[in-house]
Amino acid sequence: MNSDQFDWNQILREQWEWHWNHQVRARLDGLTDDEYFWSPVPDAWSVRPRGTSTAPVQAGSGDFTIDYAFPTPTPAPFTTIAWRLGHVIVGVLAMRNATHFGAPATSYEKWEYAGTAATALEQLDTQVELWMAGVRGLDEAALLTPVGSKEPYPDLPMAALILHINRELIHHLSEVSLLRDLYLHTKSGERR
Repeated sequence: MNSDQFDWNQILREQWEWHWNHQVRARLDGLTDDEYFWSPVPDAWSVRPRGTSTAPVQAGSGDFTIDYAFPTPTPAPFTTIAWRLGHVIVGVLAMRNATHFGAPATSYEKWEYAGTAATALEQLDTQVELWMAGVRGLDEAALLTPVGSKEPYPDLPMAALILHINRELIHHLSEVSLLRDLYLHTKSGERR
């Protein structure tokens, strides 16, 4: 079988779309604000009302900011579901949607972080759809085109970036699912 018999775009998309449609998205349904902001450890990085963080960097343009530090401390602070969703929405998706698919330019500093779980999930759904629409529009030549200077490895092809984004989404959203499980088991134990 030669490469002409494969739809490389479809193969790349299906890796993420299957995971999103059959595992991840349903696990996010019903996310509550308490879960969204819950921290199982002290001093976790999160999304917080502006002016309430003690993190060295508090990025964001709206009523809520995301905790950060440059360089990241070692070990890195634990992060809440709110922080992890903020990272995925902005750093993994929205900035790439702007760079590669014509979405409005953004950054961690310019983003309006969600103050509720429902708003965060709306932002996530929007950014996932923008990313997937952009990826769907790439032909084989575009998949082989270097990603350019806005990415850390500018000479890698777009197909490599898509695989990286797939890994990031699967990794971080699996963490969110695990935190939801931990929240459920921790909070149900507190109610006994």
